[in-house]
Amino acid sequence: MSTTTTRDLASPAPAKASPAKPRRGLRGNSTFNFWLFTGPFLIGLMIFVYVPIGWSIWLSFFEARFTVTPDKFIGFDNYKYMLTNDDFVGSLGTFTVFAAFIVPTTWATSLGLAMLVNRLRFMRAFFRSVFFLPTAVSYVAAALIWKMSIFSGVRFGLMNTIIGWFGVDNIAWLADPSPPWYWFVIVSLRIWIQSGFYMILFLAALQNIPQELYEAASIDGAKPGWQTFRYITLPQLRATSTAVILLLIIAAYQAFDEFFNLLAKTTWGRPPLVELYYKALGTDQDYGAGSAGAVILTLLIVIVTLLQGKIMGFGRGDESK
Repeated sequence: MSTTTTRDLASPAPAKASPAKPRRGLRGNSTFNFWLFTGPFLIGLMIFVYVPIGWSIWLSFFEARFTVTPDKFIGFDNYKYMLTNDDFVGSLGTFTVFAAFIVPTTWATSLGLAMLVNRLRFMRAFFRSVFFLPTAVSYVAAALIWKMSIFSGVRFGLMNTIIGWFGVDNIAWLADPSPPWYWFVIVSLRIWIQSGFYMILFLAALQNIPQELYEAASIDGAKPGWQTFRYITLPQLRATSTAVILLLIIAAYQAFDEFFNLLAKTTWGRPPLVELYYKALGTDQDYGAGSAGAVILTLLIVIVTLLQGKIMGFGRGDESK
């Protein structure tokens, strides 16, 4: 006997849920959002970076004096001229030595500060901010402070006052290339203004090292200090150290502000960028030779960076290897 009633036959069947339609608009259109937010940046990057780079490479193959729209093609003559120019070649050699000195010094200072801050049990944020604060100072402002107050070269300057307490005569820090005291001024300024930034990078890497490694080393008999630093801390910081050294090398060859403001128009102690500045915007306004020098400097930075990255194994995933 059927149990189906009249009420059951009259009740409608449940309607099937229609599939949800994809939402359209700003939230649903990821491609539109991507170009909306990155488009202005890419346009600015193209206009202010890539176009000038391409234009500079193009100018390097032309005779471009007092004009940026030359019509006389001279091939690699500008490159030959810059590679045989004593001032430009001398600036490359001098600042290769400068990079060889300032890079390991800043690396060691930054790592030392990071380890000191990392070991603090109180006021860690305060000291981290104090050491990082010089990073916010512009190179121009720091150069003027170093030049006018600390290393002014007169007996009222801070450094001459300090060495005067020990009976040392005043030193013309920036006025005489022999002996080259100006290197001490430039190196001290660069270490002071850069170390805080790289300290933050090392501090972040130190805080990511598992404490279990140090505990296991202690159980195995490793002494805290040099042994744990050499066999645990330093290998774990390999990737960060490589990145820091790469950034320091690039920054060393791009040095401009402090040299231009400290040494003014002196013919000695010029970095490559200052030399190219006077070559392109000096009395000759040789944009072709200046562009060729810029290309040579860029290639040198790329070669040195790739070699350094290859030696230190940049890009490996495991820091412990």
